[in-house]
Amino acid sequence: MAQLQYRDVVTRKQQLAFKRVLDFAGAATALALGTPAMAAAALAIRWSMGSPVLFRQERPGLGGRAFWLLKFRTMRDAFDAEGRLLPDSERLTSVGRLLRATSVDELPQLINVLRGEMSLVGPRPLLMQYLARYSPRQARRHEVKPGITGLAQVRGRNALSWEEKFELDVTYVETWSLLTDLKILLQTAASVVRREGISQTGHVTMPEFLGSKRR
Repeated sequence: MAQLQYRDVVTRKQQLAFKRVLDFAGAATALALGTPAMAAAALAIRWSMGSPVLFRQERPGLGGRAFWLLKFRTMRDAFDAEGRLLPDSERLTSVGRLLRATSVDELPQLINVLRGEMSLVGPRPLLMQYLARYSPRQARRHEVKPGITGLAQVRGRNALSWEEKFELDVTYVETWSLLTDLKILLQTAASVVRREGISQTGHVTMPEFLGSKRR
């Protein structure tokens, strides 16, 4: 029995090492192929919103450790009369809406993958303040590297509730394999083409996660 468990551990370590190789190769290839789209996006953002072109924000990665997530900027800086930032729905520009609909805004995260901060597939990296709001089970989503796409993204994306998304994240952690990653990547391509689950009803993306009723 112990020998079987050892082989399982070694096999998983080997798969994780191969996953890193595939991540690096896939991200490098995607960056090379996506250069024209990224250049066009950068020019459109610079023309419509000015600088900066990239949006940088601290997000929790593997083990909850912080890293700087990169995305194309999709919202303008706009404030009300009292100096408060306007809601996302009022700051999202037409260019930003197009970038989100086509998922081009996510392409700079390929740099995060090359750095080893993210994987092509894994739970999406959310906000740092959410760390204290997860249930113990939900927190398991940080047992693996965050991904550009994941199981929740191909099962409904932002059309799902937070609880549904987190349960899919944990399912991915518990059942991960290289074959699972391949299936998710193929399903992601189909979802992008169909533009499914880009936002939740009444929101441009997702409402803030304030904690789960199920602890």
